[in-house]
This record gives sequence, structure tokens and C-alpha cells, in this order.
Amino acid sequence: MNETQPPTPHDALELLLAGNRRFVSGTPEHPNQDATRRTEIAPSQQPFAVLFGCSDSRLAAEIIFDRGLGDLFVVRTAGHVAGAEALGSIEYGVSVLDAPLVVVLGHDSCGAIAAACAAADGGTVPGGFVRDVVERVTPSVLAARAAGRGTAEEILAEHIEHTVDLLLERSRALAERVAAGRLGVVGLSYRLADGSAQLVAARGLDAAVPTAS
Repeated sequence: MNETQPPTPHDALELLLAGNRRFVSGTPEHPNQDATRRTEIAPSQQPFAVLFGCSDSRLAAEIIFDRGLGDLFVVRTAGHVAGAEALGSIEYGVSVLDAPLVVVLGHDSCGAIAAACAAADGGTVPGGFVRDVVERVTPSVLAARAAGRGTAEEILAEHIEHTVDLLLERSRALAERVAAGRLGVVGLSYRLADGSAQLVAARGLDAAVPTAS
């Protein structure tokens, strides 16, 4: 990546997906993970993407996308639920650090989605602040089922896309950059078994969207 010329939203997505392909194939390059890179970025950071993902321990962003120090500005919450703190962090990565891409990263076998499905079926809702997470995921479950999409994969895709749209609805800073062609916001679905990230939603990108396969 040319440090003097930040990538376009499309280029940033291709950098991520190319790294994921290396991870899946077992040929990671581990870029930007040495002492030289550490020294280089100590004065400032210029990440090429903001990654808003689930907190699941199996979704370590720099590993599954084969990136290194200073590449990704990572924000993670259980079920990638977007409260004020998460939105503020994402806006910081875009408005202050000028990242051209925001990625919402969900995954299969998500505990937050499973708990929301159980709650929607009349099961016990967790207590404490976990309840808040479940309640924020439940609308995605209900929307998917109302549209006749009730499989686990379909509900996951609905929740990822719902989060993508929620970011743009709630954040004027993000929406304005998308409208100006300066930002892309995409949703990726990660498969735990094979490590692949599949594109399920894209906003603000040109028609030639790269694929993970």
C-alpha cells in the first residue's frame, strides 16, 4: 500500500479479501509485523480499514485477514451491536484517521444471535448487560423470519446487513462520506470452519466488487 496515496474503498476491500485468501490457503505473509513497521508507525497511524466485528475469540482480525500493525482500526462488541461508544469509535477511524472502508464482520455459530433466536422463541432472556446485547440483535432475527429467511445463515446475513444500514442511518459522518464516494461500508460473513469471509452487503462501492473466492 502506498503511504502517500491512501487506497480507494474498493482497493481497501481487495487488500482485506486478498489477505483472507492467503489465510484460508495456509500461505499467510504476515505483513507489517516486524520491528521496522513498529518504528515506522509509532508517530501516527493511517489504517486502511475500520473493522467492526463480533468480539468472538475466533475472529482475530489481523490474523484472519493476514494484516499487521497499523493496518486495521478494530472495534469489537458481542454480536457487533452498535451502541454509542462503538459508533463513536467507528466515526473516529473514518473522520479523524481517514480510513476509506468500514467492515462489519459477523460469523456463524454466533452466541449473541443464538441467544436472540432463543429469546424470540420464548426462551429465557439473559440477565445483566447481556440482555441489552440480545435485545439489540433480536430485531434482525424477527426481520429475517418475517421475510421467510429463517435458517441460521440467513439470519446471520440479515443481522450483518442490518448493522451496515444502521451505521449509515445513525451516523451522518459515515453517510456523508459514502454519498461523496470517499467511503465504502461492507458486511462480511466469516465461516469458522474454513476461515473464509464472504461478502453479504456493500454500500458506497462501484459495481466491480471483489469477491473472497
